[in-house]
Amino acid sequence: MWIVVCYDVNTETKEGRRRLRRVAQVCKNYGQRVQKSVFECQVDEMKFEQLRKRLLKEVKIELDNLRLYRLTEPRDKHMEQYGTTKTVFFDEETLVV
Repeated sequence: MWIVVCYDVNTETKEGRRRLRRVAQVCKNYGQRVQKSVFECQVDEMKFEQLRKRLLKEVKIELDNLRLYRLTEPRDKHMEQYGTTKTVFFDEETLVV
């Protein structure tokens, strides 16, 4: 399944800036950054649960915002994209420019 992970981490403190880096690193382990705080990930149910647990461990719910969206398949029929991007489709090992 394709999911989109979006987050907004409060970076007013040193701890918040560290938390932001840790959240981004978790997301990088599961998918492709498509905007500064937005990742697209292709995962199965088990990986999705792992990702959710790892992210919830990193964010502070009272300070940060985390959103996980499941994309309806086929993804290309339900997504529009404008502007410059470099997206890697992990299952196809191709780079779309």
